Amino acid sequence: DDQIERERASQRLPGGCCALAAIYLMGKFYVANAGDSRAIIIRNGEIIPMSREFTPETERQRLQFLAFLRPELLGKDFTHLEFPRRIEPKELGKKMLYRDQSMNGWAYKKIEENDLKFPLIYGEGKKARVMATIGVTRGLGDHDLKVFSSNIHIKPFLSCFPEVRVYDLTQYEHCPDDVLVLGTDGLWDVTNDEEVAAVVMEVLTSYEPNDPCRYTMVAQELVVRSRGVLKERGWRLANDKLGSGDDISVFVIPLGGPGNYT
Repeated sequence: DDQIERERASQRLPGGCCALAAIYLMGKFYVANAGDSRAIIIRNGEIIPMSREFTPETERQRLQFLAFLRPELLGKDFTHLEFPRRIEPKELGKKMLYRDQSMNGWAYKKIEENDLKFPLIYGEGKKARVMATIGVTRGLGDHDLKVFSSNIHIKPFLSCFPEVRVYDLTQYEHCPDDVLVLGTDGLWDVTNDEEVAAVVMEVLTSYEPNDPCRYTMVAQELVVRSRGVLKERGWRLANDKLGSGDDISVFVIPLGGPGNYT
């Protein structure tokens, strides 16, 4: 992240990116995630999460705590408090549910003038945004990102530090159908863990255990099914729901070779 900051002027690359990395070292997989991509292990049909997404919703308390400590980062237009919906001026003096950086649940408070400001975190799910600007809270770069039509920087709220999870391959016997799946959010936006596992099993069982292309074909099938088919109303999945409109990258990595097959 520091290197990107140093080079952003010379390279003319003011943007940012997320990162998901898997490293195999001395019998262990280290999976590091900074962003909203996801990694899962499928072992004997069991799903083992190897990462979690970092979004305004999952990191709400971290973001609110920073805003609480440094309110100057919010400018004069935002509040670190969260409400179930936007508050209208006519609701001043009334009670409404809210939560702050110290709360998991909700409580009631009397609405004051400051509560009419735009919330630091607004929206739900994929529509959640930090200061109505960005929907992912960890990654690299974005040093120059500002709230639209303002001088409020987003970067202080974005962390470049990944979460690392470790999987010890020596603790289990793995067969060729056991895999590590890495995918960008374009995959997971429309396909859940169980659906991915079902596709993995469906494709792998149609190939011989020692056929190396079987894993590439799983990755290809996951991409194709998540994009869907182009119809008059846009890209559609098999259930006629909207396909993924985001980029889709998928890696399928075998955890066991043919010699381990039982």
